[in-house]
Amino acid sequence: MADLFALVAEFNNPDALLEATRQARAKGFTRIEAYSPFPVEGVAEAIGFKERWISLITLAGGIVGALVGYGMQVYVNLDYPLNIGGRPQIAPPAFMLITFELLVLFSVLACIISMLALNGLPRLNHPIFDVEGFRLASSDKFFLAVMADDHKFDPKATRRFLEGLSPIAVNEAPLSGAPE
Repeated sequence: MADLFALVAEFNNPDALLEATRQARAKGFTRIEAYSPFPVEGVAEAIGFKERWISLITLAGGIVGALVGYGMQVYVNLDYPLNIGGRPQIAPPAFMLITFELLVLFSVLACIISMLALNGLPRLNHPIFDVEGFRLASSDKFFLAVMADDHKFDPKATRRFLEGLSPIAVNEAPLSGAPE
């Protein structure tokens, strides 16, 4: 089963997906993923999603942006001094507009770049797309995938477990290429 990416169970409604996700976590699976056409309340907690990296990276980007904006203005005013109406060389109120603009710019860039990097994007094809009927995940079906690299994953036992959750179907997601 080295060529298996995941086993995927298909459900008709969000409540069944949520319950299946909770049972999979209770069974000890840690590498699970849920797919649905709309956000289902409680699924993120049920799969154990706790990452907060994007918000921290966005904060760091904002801090760097503010420091760059403020530092750039301080440098310019100290390196090329202009006496304008007795204004001090370093005038924080005058520097706030550029500082704020660069804070926002760096925050947004850090957020977008980190989101893409942490999600492994751009990725033109994903093994889960080869699952029969998965295209319905964007319209009216719900899917729970147990990844093959999970420490508790055993192809036969995992399939029996997923079938015990009363799904519509349990399909294999091959690691690469189209299903045979």
